[in-house]
Amino acid sequence: MKKLYLLLPILFLIYWGCEEEQEVDTTPTEVTLWGEVYSVEDTTELDLGHNGLTGSIPPEIGNLTNLTKLILEGNQLSGSIPPEIGNLINLTELWLGYNRLTGSIPPEIGNLTNLTKLILEGNQLSGSIPPEIGNLTNLTELSLWGNQLTGSIPPEIWNMTNLISLNLSDNQLTGSIPPEIGNLTNLTELRLDYNQLTGSIPSEIGNLTNLEWLTLNNNQLTDTIPNKICNFDINWSSSTYFRIFNNQLCPPYPSCIEDWVGVQDITNCD
Repeated sequence: MKKLYLLLPILFLIYWGCEEEQEVDTTPTEVTLWGEVYSVEDTTELDLGHNGLTGSIPPEIGNLTNLTKLILEGNQLSGSIPPEIGNLINLTELWLGYNRLTGSIPPEIGNLTNLTKLILEGNQLSGSIPPEIGNLTNLTELSLWGNQLTGSIPPEIWNMTNLISLNLSDNQLTGSIPPEIGNLTNLTELRLDYNQLTGSIPSEIGNLTNLEWLTLNNNQLTDTIPNKICNFDINWSSSTYFRIFNNQLCPPYPSCIEDWVGVQDITNCD
């Protein structure tokens, strides 16, 4: 009997060890996207641009966590941007432009703090620009033009001081251009045309002395144009690089652009 008592704990441990459910690593090693298989470990760049892709972006794309560049532009992709895109924290470039993507920009995109380029242009994205986009402080290029985005431009954007190109044109954005725009001193391209922006152009825009491209046309901007706009090294006579027509801007106009302001509604000017 004594021997049995001694054996019982040993038998129990053997039984418990056999019964204990072992933890299994369920992390996938491969991901299948549009009929092709990609290694999770080895896939660091994925360029499927202009490839005739259809359907939605699979959420499984978020498993390719070693990706530094993802290019899906110029396809016929539809549906929303999956929130799992926020898992790709090593991305430096994300190109989803010129598809048929709908829905809102997922706030999880703010997880991609290594991004230098975020290109979502030419889709049918709606809703407001998520404030989490302001987390992307390494961005040099942000292009959201040609969507159906609404609401005001989130103030967080004006703190993204590494931006060189900011293109929010051809949306339905409202609100004013704040003085904080003057923080973006590295900008060479600022495009806010074809929105519903109101209020005056702040004098702080004159801080953007590297600007080579400025389009503010087809908004509802009012008041006078600050003379500091003449600080810019812009080819004023080129409608490619400078457009400010179809607003409600009042004379007198700065001398550098007085011949290039185009049609303005001056009904409410003094």
